[in-house]
Amino acid sequence: MDHITQSSGNIFADLGFDAPEEELNKAKFVASLRRIIKERKLTQKAAATVMNISQPDVSKLLRGQVSGFSLERLFDFIRLLGNDVEIKIRKTNSDQPGTVRLMEVA
Repeated sequence: MDHITQSSGNIFADLGFDAPEEELNKAKFVASLRRIIKERKLTQKAAATVMNISQPDVSKLLRGQVSGFSLERLFDFIRLLGNDVEIKIRKTNSDQPGTVRLMEVA
């Protein structure tokens, strides 16, 4: 039997990425972008027009290729597609660094 290691809950941390929380949040934003574009029945070309980027960039994003796109830029894409983005800051329950997470509200 192969060795099985339980995930930390962040595949990017498990794989040793330099900024795993940012990568996880980018992945979640891409999932939201996919959902929004599908719900609005937009083609990649139409989504590109709304998001003010090229169709090939939309294609890259929807395939999870997020290098070159900051979280701020992903926030803006969500906003341009007719959604609000809220950022909430709160005190942690410990002395450890806080976390950054995306919570999608239906």
